Amino acid sequence: MGQEQQPGRRLVLGAAVLGAAGAAAVGTGGSALAEEKNGGRGKDRPGGKLPVPAAIAHRGASGYRPEHTFGSYQLALDMGADVIEQDLVPTKDGHLVCRHENDISATTNVADHPEFAARRTTKTVDGKSLTGWFTEDFTIAELRTLRAKERIPQTRQHNTLYDGRWEVPLFEDVLKWAQKQGSRRGRPVWLHVETKHPSYFRKLGLELEPRLAKLLRKYGRHRADSPNFVQSFEPSSIQKLKKLVDCPGVCLLDAPTSRPWDFVEAGDPRTVADLVKPEGLKWIARFADGIGPVVNLVIPKKPDGSLGEPTTLVRDAHAEGLVLHPYTMRNENTFLPTEFRRGEDPNAYGDAFGAFSAYFATGIDGIFSDNPDTALLAAEDFRRG
Repeated sequence: MGQEQQPGRRLVLGAAVLGAAGAAAVGTGGSALAEEKNGGRGKDRPGGKLPVPAAIAHRGASGYRPEHTFGSYQLALDMGADVIEQDLVPTKDGHLVCRHENDISATTNVADHPEFAARRTTKTVDGKSLTGWFTEDFTIAELRTLRAKERIPQTRQHNTLYDGRWEVPLFEDVLKWAQKQGSRRGRPVWLHVETKHPSYFRKLGLELEPRLAKLLRKYGRHRADSPNFVQSFEPSSIQKLKKLVDCPGVCLLDAPTSRPWDFVEAGDPRTVADLVKPEGLKWIARFADGIGPVVNLVIPKKPDGSLGEPTTLVRDAHAEGLVLHPYTMRNENTFLPTEFRRGEDPNAYGDAFGAFSAYFATGIDGIFSDNPDTALLAAEDFRRG
């Protein structure tokens, strides 16, 4: 989930649905306690309920394996993550693949393939000039010759051990994997699926929404109680998907001064700061079931990087029936609020449990994390009170 080209950005909303599988994940007692802590809203959520707070594996277990690989997804599932996220971009021949960005320079070994050297180019994506290799310039057969690698090796050197081990996943293969794993485990595998840069791809004739809807229907994941969410930073993408599928939609929200790119193109002057006001949330609730705000919208940071006072976003969103799954929690010092950092090494782990506790105390319904095992333990601590 996340807009960032650099480490540190990602927001997703999402949590409205589990049911029996969710109750099994946390146990009846934990689920009941979670509902009590969150005003009993669990049973009123669209499609059922997830454990509260839910642990959403951000691009899989991306703190331990290169993001958006079957290694990352499988590890997240084995750790017990409640939901596993995929970001979708298209290939030249219209297939959906799982990458955080269509620029695959930093997440694959494409630069090591001389046969693709001439594909390196400069494009403007959502107003930003980017130079690299882009999925929309490759067929699925060509992409399958590449291998994934760690996106931030300077921070997660240990993840580079797995560079080259996995291909770029085809989203349909992820759906097949989830179906197989769900059958083996006796409970559904929950997915959180994001459309990346939908306005950009629509102009290229590679519209994401109908392709995604077709696959969700093919695998029976299009219903209101299906074990997945659809999410986007562009509200119009969620509006389009609402007409095609019934599964819960989540509107992702970036920094307060930012504007969704579809707003920019449509001349809509509203910013995220407008959307998180009560009237903005009321508008979102017309077509979405939740929001995925960046964590700073829930608890802003002070100038020194420590946490300030929580905003009213959780209360205001819940008043409109929206669930909140903020993004992103990561264990490393460099990503944590300053009061939770430990030692001088920016890549060492800080007091992630302390940070999780602060965010959970606001009443959020779940959180995206690169470290789902840590998120799960923190959620268990919170439910125990």
